[in-house]
Amino acid sequence: QLRAQLGAQDEQLREMLHKMQLQFQHMASSILEDKSKQFTEHNKTQLDQLLQPLRDRLRDFEQTVQSTHKESIEKQAGLFNELRNIKELNRQMSEEARNLTRALKGETKTQGNWGEMVLQRILERSGLTLGQEYRLQESVVSEEGRRLQPDVTILLPENKYLVVDSKVSLVDYERFANADDPTEQAAALKRHLQSIRNHVRDLSGKNYQQLYGPGSPDFVLLFVPIEPAFMVAVQNDAELFSDAFDRNIVIVSTSTLLATLRTIASLWRQENQNKNAQEIARQAGGLYDKFTAFAEDLVKVGQQLDATEKTYKTAMGKLIDGKDNLVRKAERLRELGAKNARSMDPRLLERADED
Repeated sequence: QLRAQLGAQDEQLREMLHKMQLQFQHMASSILEDKSKQFTEHNKTQLDQLLQPLRDRLRDFEQTVQSTHKESIEKQAGLFNELRNIKELNRQMSEEARNLTRALKGETKTQGNWGEMVLQRILERSGLTLGQEYRLQESVVSEEGRRLQPDVTILLPENKYLVVDSKVSLVDYERFANADDPTEQAAALKRHLQSIRNHVRDLSGKNYQQLYGPGSPDFVLLFVPIEPAFMVAVQNDAELFSDAFDRNIVIVSTSTLLATLRTIASLWRQENQNKNAQEIARQAGGLYDKFTAFAEDLVKVGQQLDATEKTYKTAMGKLIDGKDNLVRKAERLRELGAKNARSMDPRLLERADED
């Protein structure tokens, strides 16, 4: 019996130990879970506190990188546009250089066309207006019956005209500028001077200065489109300018022609201002005459109103003034039994009674 009791107690003890073991495991798991949760939250809070500055720095760094990248893209775009503009400018300069080279080395016709193009650009910058202050390639018949076509005809005030010619051969100047041998250079310079003199002689024979009548200037402008070619010719031939002037030819370069055209544009502005002043004076005179006539008519109206007022007062005096006025007489007739369809205005009766 004792062994049976001990066995039962032993069984109970083992069962109790098992239950205690299970409870302990459960408690340990619960405690471990709570501690783990608290540890996790605590660590998360600490990590957030630790990593938040780093996160802010990374965000600022990202924004800085994006801003820098954007600015870099914009600068690259601006640089690309500038490079494109420079490329286009270089292309234009290269094209103009090739045109100049072809014009200098080409035929006389090509040089003439290039010179006319340069002349047209100068005219556009001078302030003059095409069709109003100057004309291009105008065909005119001279007194001798010859049909002439000046390069440019500049209109001056008072119906005067000035002719500009740009057909100058510069082949020899190109050879002079590019020659390495002094002998060849001197020969090219001599031919260049002679070419200009020949053109002065030919241009003088056309008598462009007499083409538009005696009122126009008695000289023609010979335009040399390249300034160095003009300077070389004038410096190496002291009589060239005066000899051309004796033939009614004035040799001009880009700078001198532009100054001359600007002066002409200034004359046109002054002429237009004078015309405007004359028009203002004419209209002011017409306005004064109209105002004078209006004032006279207004005086006549006043005189007529005065006469009308005087006549009105005389008629009203006969109507209501005096003891025996027309209103009282008419009213007595009604009182005596005259048949009437309308009644007298009470206001007239009152005024007649007051008088």
